[in-house]
Amino acid sequence: MDPAAKPGPDEVVTLVVKHLIKQGRESDYEAWLRRIVRIAGERPGHLGVDVVRGKQGKLALFTCVLRYRSTTDLETWLDSPDRKALIAEAAPMLADGDNTEIGAVNEFWFSPLADSAAKPARWKQAVVSLCVILPQTLLLPFIWGPILRLHPFLSNYVVSTFLVTLTIVLLVVYLLMPAATRLFAPWLEASVKETL
Repeated sequence: MDPAAKPGPDEVVTLVVKHLIKQGRESDYEAWLRRIVRIAGERPGHLGVDVVRGKQGKLALFTCVLRYRSTTDLETWLDSPDRKALIAEAAPMLADGDNTEIGAVNEFWFSPLADSAAKPARWKQAVVSLCVILPQTLLLPFIWGPILRLHPFLSNYVVSTFLVTLTIVLLVVYLLMPAATRLFAPWLEASVKETL
């Protein structure tokens, strides 16, 4: 990642970790993964983790996406003695080492899981985004409605639009888009294979 494009100290960031597992070591790795996820989750600034299981050839590929409140919190975890010891423990199970990448939180939504893959077609990214955002734009104004009518300040067009939009953005970034990209992964990956 280009250092000039590095997220600021107060921007939510992701750590994408890709591990290709040697054949026959998958169950050992799964046990190790449960342990490191638990330990990472106890660190300051940790906001959550998603694990995507896939294949690269005949080998199992695990892609873990950890979200942190700031670059500083993320770097503290990366440089911690706990993580270094755990990675050293996992090294005999890894076919291609410990591959990490730091990015802004929304960069992973449509990032390919395999290093050699291209990003999915833009029109498919647009369809998934529409499927996530459209229901919220239809439902959230009705959900917010009773609260917004409680006070004239809240029912002001700018204030009410801000609150609804803020709710949509937070749901998309932290909850719905990561879930949607996992759900639609086979379809998104199919578009990548078609373009290779």
